[in-house]
Amino acid sequence: MRALKNNQWKPGIGRKIKDLMKLVFIDAMGGMALGLFATLLVGTIVGTVAKYTGLEFLDTIANFAKGATGMAIGVAIASSLKMQPLVVFSAAVVGSLGNELGAALTNGSITGWAVTAKGSADIFYGAGPAGAFLAVVIACGVGSLVSKKTPVDILVTPVVTIFSGFAAAFALCPLISFIMYYLGVFIATATTFQPFFMGIVVSVVVGMILTLPISSAAICAMIFSESAFAAAAANGTEEGLLLAGGAAVAGCCAQMIGFAVISFRENKWGGLVSQGLGTSMLQMGNIVKKPAIWIAPTLAAAVTGPVSTMIFKLQCKGLAAGMGTCGLVGPIGVIDSTPWDAKMWIGLVLVCFVLPAVLSFLFNEILRKTGLVKTGDMKLSL
Repeated sequence: MRALKNNQWKPGIGRKIKDLMKLVFIDAMGGMALGLFATLLVGTIVGTVAKYTGLEFLDTIANFAKGATGMAIGVAIASSLKMQPLVVFSAAVVGSLGNELGAALTNGSITGWAVTAKGSADIFYGAGPAGAFLAVVIACGVGSLVSKKTPVDILVTPVVTIFSGFAAAFALCPLISFIMYYLGVFIATATTFQPFFMGIVVSVVVGMILTLPISSAAICAMIFSESAFAAAAANGTEEGLLLAGGAAVAGCCAQMIGFAVISFRENKWGGLVSQGLGTSMLQMGNIVKKPAIWIAPTLAAAVTGPVSTMIFKLQCKGLAAGMGTCGLVGPIGVIDSTPWDAKMWIGLVLVCFVLPAVLSFLFNEILRKTGLVKTGDMKLSL
């Protein structure tokens, strides 16, 4: 009673909730991003090279890499959560289940529950990385309860982990598919009819997500999936979804190139490369201390997004939309999805590199004049 009276339990509960949120939304999601990068990302890059070189063996590698996405996500998440080996290996099965299961939809209504693409006669909408993420997190939680607890651990742990993961995937994946379907429909339709406004919204939101300690690539892999484009094609809004993908690339490039340029005073060439070709997430600690440093790249994204959708009509699909200039994956995605002509190449250079650098620099200089940003605010420990 004395502890309750003095509210001594609150800090402990607060810490537990904070630790749980970090575990799920930062550690697990970070693990999912690594799984995506090692498979779907590599497969996308290699597949693009295969497309323009005609090298058949590269296409074979790309297909196998993409096919292993669910399993890699499962192992990556379980490893990031520091699960026991049997839980980690079993998570490969759960990740595959969550990635492949989804729903068949007709006119926006579910007609097939927890089916795969092979079992669907209508538009199939897979839960993808989102389904794999939730199924694996739940399976790891359940599997960890029995791991190392019985004399027959080698049988009990995999069975419990896989079956609990299947139950989670069976129950949740169709619902995730349903939600992602309507999110994709909204983005595709809104961008089709309001490319200027949606260019701003998509560019700013996805760019900020890229800088936050969560995976913009994973989110874009869900929103701009093949299933989303199948649904958009059926609704006549495929071009809108492609333009939204291009705006997402613009926003991510604005954050990465923007921070690389405006922090050059503090971080020199090492910072330019690590942020411009790596990730703007490196600035997250500084943003927490001084939120004003985030203004310039975000304003740049608000400009480059509609420039992409309205003027150059850059397009992108899949997780490349959420990668920005990291390994030049975003620009490669634009090259792969946008018809080639002089306008595309000029737009690619301006939207992905030149405008983010120039606009972020100008906006940041204004902020420096007002005293909101000072030298040293964006210093990194490189």
